[in-house]
Amino acid sequence: MTEPSVPEVARIASDLIRFDTSNFGGGNAKGEREAAEYVGAYLQALGLDVEYYEPVTRRTTVMARVRGRDSSKPGLVVHGHLDVVPAVADDWSIDPFAGIIRDGMLWGRGAVDMKNMNAMILTAVAEILRAGEQPERDLVLVFFADEENGGVEGSAMVVRDHPEWFAGATAAISEVGGYSISVDGRRAYLLQVGEKALIWVRLVAKGRAGHGSRLHDDNAVTKLAEAVAAIGRTRWPVRLTPTTEALLEGLGELSGRPADDPDALAAAAGPAEAFLRSTLRTTTNPTVLTAGYKHNVIPERAEALVDVRVIPGTEDDVLAELQQIVGDEIIIETVVRDIGMETPFEGELVDAMVASLARHDPGVPVIPYLLGAGTDNKALAHLGITGYGFAPLRLPADLDFTGMFHGVDERVPVESLVFGQRVLADLLRTY
Repeated sequence: MTEPSVPEVARIASDLIRFDTSNFGGGNAKGEREAAEYVGAYLQALGLDVEYYEPVTRRTTVMARVRGRDSSKPGLVVHGHLDVVPAVADDWSIDPFAGIIRDGMLWGRGAVDMKNMNAMILTAVAEILRAGEQPERDLVLVFFADEENGGVEGSAMVVRDHPEWFAGATAAISEVGGYSISVDGRRAYLLQVGEKALIWVRLVAKGRAGHGSRLHDDNAVTKLAEAVAAIGRTRWPVRLTPTTEALLEGLGELSGRPADDPDALAAAAGPAEAFLRSTLRTTTNPTVLTAGYKHNVIPERAEALVDVRVIPGTEDDVLAELQQIVGDEIIIETVVRDIGMETPFEGELVDAMVASLARHDPGVPVIPYLLGAGTDNKALAHLGITGYGFAPLRLPADLDFTGMFHGVDERVPVESLVFGQRVLADLLRTY
C-alpha cells in the first residue's frame, strides 16, 4: 500500500499497476476496462468530457480533449496505453500487481511500460487545470488498449473508427523517449524521433506424423528447431539512418570515443547499451515455440513466433533474407506488419521538448534516437500525425531502466516521476 505523503503522480501510477491488464497477445488479454474507467473518472473530476470506445469486449480505450488558449494552433495528441505484458509472479521479488512503493521506488508491471507515463500525463494536466490555467493548444488525451499486441484491438481500431477524435492534431507524444542515460559518467537525454518497423512472423514446419520410436527422417520439430536456431544466431549488420548517425555523433561528443565503431559508442551508454545497439540494425528474436501433444507422437506440424524489427524501408529485403536463412521447407507467415517511421530532429515541438528539459535540468544535452521497438504512434501516422517519444525521466546513472521494459522487478524512482510530471506540465503550458 502507498502512504498519503507519496506524491500524487506515484499514487496514480501505483493505482494503475493494481489493475491487472495483462495482454498475452492474439486476442488473449484480461482487458483494460477497469483501468480505463479509473482514468475516465480522474479526467471527469477535472471537468473534462470523456469518451470510451470498446470495439471488442473489455478492450477499452478512453479519450478526452482539453481546450487550449489558442485552439487555432494544431492540436497535440498525448497518449499512453493501459495494457501490460504478463508477469510471472514467482520470478519477481514482489507481487507484480501490488503497486508497491519501497525505498523510493515504485515497483510493478507497468512501472516502466507505461503506467508511469499515464500517471505523468494525468497529473500534469491536473496541475494545469487545477491552477485555473489552460494548455497553449488543444490536447487530445488518449489511453489506448492493446498496444502490447501491436494495437490490433486498440489504436488501429480507434484510428479507423474514430478519426474525429484527432481532428486538428498534427503531432503526438508518448512513451520511450525523454529519459536520461549516463554516457561515460555524463548525463544526457534521449528523445525518440523514429521507430523501427515491426514484423511479427510465424515459422511453420511440416513433416510426417509417426510413432516416437521410429527411425524418422521427416520430423517437423527438427526442421523448425534448425530454422529457429539459424534465425536466432543471425547477427544483422549495422545499417545507419540519419537519426542513428546523429545518435552516434552525440554519443561520440560526450564520450570522446571514435565514431567509426557504433557498438563501442553504444557501450559508452552503460546499462542502455543493449537497447541502443538494437537501434542500429535489424533484430530477429524467436519468442514462442509450439509443437506436438504427446511424448511418443511425432507431430506433423511445428510452429515458432519470431519478433522482427527492421530499419524503416528494409522490410521486404529482410523478409526475403529470412526465407533464405530458414530454407524453402519452412513457411513464413506474417502475423502483424506495421510501418517504421523517422522524423528530423528539428521543428517547433522538438525545440519545445528540448527547452522544457533544459529548464528542469540545465546544461544536459538531448540526443535523438530511433526506437528499436514500437508505439501507438504508428497508428496515428496513418492520420498524418507525427509522433515522438517523450516520457521525461531523470534517472540514476546505475539504473538499468531500458532493461526493465518487459523485464522482472520493473521499477522506477518516485522522484523521477515527479520530475517527469513537472517537465510534461511545462511542455503543455508552453508549446
